[in-house]
Amino acid sequence: MCFAFAIFSPLAGALIAGLFGRKIGDGAAQAVTIFFMALAAICGVSALGMGLASGGMPAVFVLSDWISAGGFQTTWALRCDTLSVTMVAMVLCVSLLVHIYSVGYMSHDGMPRYRFFAYLSLFTFAMLMLVSSNDLIQLFFGWEGVGLASYLLIGYWYDRPSATAAAIKAFVVNRVADLFFLVGIGLIYIVFGTVNYDRIFLNIPGQLGTGYMLFGSPHSVMEVIATLLFIGAMGKSAQLFLHTWLPDAMEGPTPVSALIHAATMVTAGVFLMARMSPLLEFAPYTKDFIVLIGGTTCFFAATVGMVQPDIKRTIAYSTCSQLGYMFVAIGVGAYQAGVFHLTTHAFFKALLFLAAGSVIHAVHDEQDMFKMGGLWKKIPLTYAVMWIGSLALAGVFPFAGYWSKDAILNAAWVSGSGFGHYGWIMGTVTAFITAFYSWRLIFLVFHGKPREQHLYDGAHESPPVMTAPLVLLSLGAIFAGVAFAPFYIGHYQAAFWGGSIFNGPGNSIMERLEDVPSMIAFAPSVAGLLGILVAWVAYISSPALPASLAKSFRPLYLFLLNKWYFDELYDVIFVRPYQAIARFLWRNVDEDVIEKMPMGAARLTFQSAIQAARTQTGSIAVYAFTTLIGLVLLISTIVFLG
Repeated sequence: MCFAFAIFSPLAGALIAGLFGRKIGDGAAQAVTIFFMALAAICGVSALGMGLASGGMPAVFVLSDWISAGGFQTTWALRCDTLSVTMVAMVLCVSLLVHIYSVGYMSHDGMPRYRFFAYLSLFTFAMLMLVSSNDLIQLFFGWEGVGLASYLLIGYWYDRPSATAAAIKAFVVNRVADLFFLVGIGLIYIVFGTVNYDRIFLNIPGQLGTGYMLFGSPHSVMEVIATLLFIGAMGKSAQLFLHTWLPDAMEGPTPVSALIHAATMVTAGVFLMARMSPLLEFAPYTKDFIVLIGGTTCFFAATVGMVQPDIKRTIAYSTCSQLGYMFVAIGVGAYQAGVFHLTTHAFFKALLFLAAGSVIHAVHDEQDMFKMGGLWKKIPLTYAVMWIGSLALAGVFPFAGYWSKDAILNAAWVSGSGFGHYGWIMGTVTAFITAFYSWRLIFLVFHGKPREQHLYDGAHESPPVMTAPLVLLSLGAIFAGVAFAPFYIGHYQAAFWGGSIFNGPGNSIMERLEDVPSMIAFAPSVAGLLGILVAWVAYISSPALPASLAKSFRPLYLFLLNKWYFDELYDVIFVRPYQAIARFLWRNVDEDVIEKMPMGAARLTFQSAIQAARTQTGSIAVYAFTTLIGLVLLISTIVFLG
């Protein structure tokens, strides 16, 4: 019952605020959504505590029958196991703080705020449905729900063309990936005859010999299904090639960025892979592909974040990069480490986004870091929590990111595979770049002389309703790693997960995390400290150095500034040809053929409708005669054919 309250309370808040917000007003709508979110958070944390006390054994609560079509049947049920309750508790805690923060951040917005809070709660509910699902159809319902809610939130300021374009882009890119995911679900049903998790996992051993001929060579059905599911996850979690929507999502309000990029939508792909770990364990080539994409993504996004002038886009690319780490963990079979980093990342990334929002709020909606400077004197609390979030992001001991990121890199190394070592190399290099761009942000925004004096003079600390969530999130960024490490990846991890995550018989990677040479284990931390040092030299000791390097290596600088030209490439390959085809069909088919053919197809349809209407005379005699003629023709046809 407590778990069900945790899931459905945000929906209640969303419905009340969305349907009655105009009548009850913005203040009441805010209060209602926060009340239900607080209730949900209390229930979610309680459910986690009760689940751990009972040994983490999975329980399924069937709410009702859902779909019954021929031989296909599925129920609406809530799955309560360690993986789901940890996700539910984390999502609700972060979402509650984002709701509270939004009261202050959106206080001066001219749009109806009840709509914004209804969207936030709806978004949270969709994510909760995703992580508490008991089968793939219900998961897909939540999957599409977060896609819809993200469209509404990213495009919340619908009077801004950039916001509406970003919302459409996020929706379309995710639909491309979702097509592969949907095909994967269909193939699972064809192979296993079910979409229920437990039944799928139970039937995997009997299907290990099944294969398909694809592109002229045989492929295991497990590899095909796992690859389709991973491509679906690539869209939601913004991995390389399907990442382009994520930076543009910054067009939404900052609390939206914190919710999407920290605890909800982007983590859905990682959750899916962890949930399907029993299947992934029998798809080794797909796991190698996951490491390749994850390792490349974390490096790519970090290089782009090095040169971005926008404070929110810099943090957005760090999200993309950190998700790459999580997929490296998934690919080497350290699912627990991936989910651990997902959890710690939720705290410090929400902290960084909300702290960035506090900066933006202080300087009257300016986001260009090169127009700021010296703000630590004006907003000392925001400055302090930004340091805490950056230390956690850079993986500096003993902050939260250190425990989870080092666990991933250690797992990549001890995997012993070439792809695992590739993941370790990319992750270690990225640790250096991450620390560099994090302190680039701190030094540009908070140190040095003010670059725009009017922004500095008008800067002020955010109100308590905004700073209180920052303080609470900073506690998570400091202590979540050391507090959760023994359970997520340490001595108690086997009992903690209780079978909700599966490691195959040959996968002992979680037991070998400590079998790492000291030099390998310390390399990421050393890289992070070097990144901080280089940022200090570039932006404090020799502030003219970055501009000089950008001028000397201008092609490389422009390559990174323009995000490796992925948007331009996709525009040439996909957008322009599609527009050309659409224009051709419009001008040469619709106008020249449909409208200009004899009588025109449109006029022909109209005239046919008029003639058909004339047969409706209202005379029973005419209708009887018409029926008789039809009957004679029918009998004549039967006799002739017989």
